[in-house]
Amino acid sequence: MKTLSVAQVKTHLSSLLKEVEGGNEIAISFGKKKQTIAVIISYDEYKRNKKRQLGTLKGKMKVIFNDNSSITDEELFSK
Repeated sequence: MKTLSVAQVKTHLSSLLKEVEGGNEIAISFGKKKQTIAVIISYDEYKRNKKRQLGTLKGKMKVIFNDNSSITDEELFSK
């Protein structure tokens, strides 16, 4: 992974985007300490690594258990 300052990224953005399109990652450093603050990756890589958010159906569905259910608690919670 190549690390560049913000000024270098601004100067060479077009060529860096071509590198990212080719599968490379570009880290961006900022400040006097040149601390890495961001990484540019391809959109395909972003989509592949994006984690699924839980709770997207919250409030949109209900689960109802009948009182006459024949399954025991142990059966319900077993692997």
